[in-house]
Amino acid sequence: MSDPLLAVDGLRIGFGPAKDGAEAVRGVGFTLEAGKVLGIVGESGSGKSLTMMALLQLLPGQARCSGSARFRGKELIGMRKSEIRHLRGKDIGCVFQDPLSAFNPVKTIGDQIVEAIRLHDRRISRRAAMKEAEELLAAVSIPQPDQRLRQYPHEFSGGMRQRAMIAMAIANKPALLIADEPTTALDVTVQAQILDLLRTLTRERGIGLVLITHDLGVVAGMADNIAVMYGGRFVEAGTADEIFYHTRHPYTRGLIEAMPKLDRPEERLVAIEGTPPSIWSRPPGCSFAPRCYFAQERCRQQEPELRDLEHTRSACLRAEELPPRETVAHAQDTGKDMTL
Repeated sequence: MSDPLLAVDGLRIGFGPAKDGAEAVRGVGFTLEAGKVLGIVGESGSGKSLTMMALLQLLPGQARCSGSARFRGKELIGMRKSEIRHLRGKDIGCVFQDPLSAFNPVKTIGDQIVEAIRLHDRRISRRAAMKEAEELLAAVSIPQPDQRLRQYPHEFSGGMRQRAMIAMAIANKPALLIADEPTTALDVTVQAQILDLLRTLTRERGIGLVLITHDLGVVAGMADNIAVMYGGRFVEAGTADEIFYHTRHPYTRGLIEAMPKLDRPEERLVAIEGTPPSIWSRPPGCSFAPRCYFAQERCRQQEPELRDLEHTRSACLRAEELPPRETVAHAQDTGKDMTL
């Protein structure tokens, strides 16, 4: 069998001295095939973006990184700067979370897309690259692309800037696209358009897509596989159907119960109490135990491994005992103790 497009194994990212420092990402591993979508979901600070920045060698200078990340069989961790610069923007595209700060404010959109194209293909003329940039803007449904090329980032709306960012990310026909919170701060209509665009690019061009988000609803309709991240590690992983219909982790269950149900608007949303742990003061045992409605004393002492279950892979000591969703909601309404 051929190698997957991207294979990550045992990825760890830390800050501070190796002995006394803190780990922000702890042993993450996954594979991604061409033409497939992997959704990485979790709250802010869980390590989602750091994981992807490590693959591109865009971590801050004080960060420590170890493990393996193989792209088309080539090891990215520890790769020489000259090699990784050749891959970034060409074979691996990235859609950053805030397109306004990602674009250069004093250069036109057209100039920046042309720069991205010519950086990896010196043979193409500026005129030909500008024509290609116009076609890219048209491909991401930006109206009047010939005029928009001459405009600056601040003259674009939020949705148009995100589309322009996607256009620049796919300019060199990458095999892998990393989208870090691509729909943040966009209204629901524009959000749906951006997700539909990413879905179309994945299917038509065979691009492997890693979609990073805090919202399970964003990945519900487009991810082939979902990995739920908490406290710097994956706590549950599986196909989209397995995660939504057969979840075996309380944190994933909490994320699902916090989503509004359009077909059941009267259903009460169940919030996850508390806050995510700091990497400098992570509790012993399961990182989610202080916020978990089902935690027992053993959960506070022993950190569970990600293990195979009937449908998903879950890092929960009580995965097989997880009660039905309606039982959880009733217990929280009545104050019943679910830890026994």
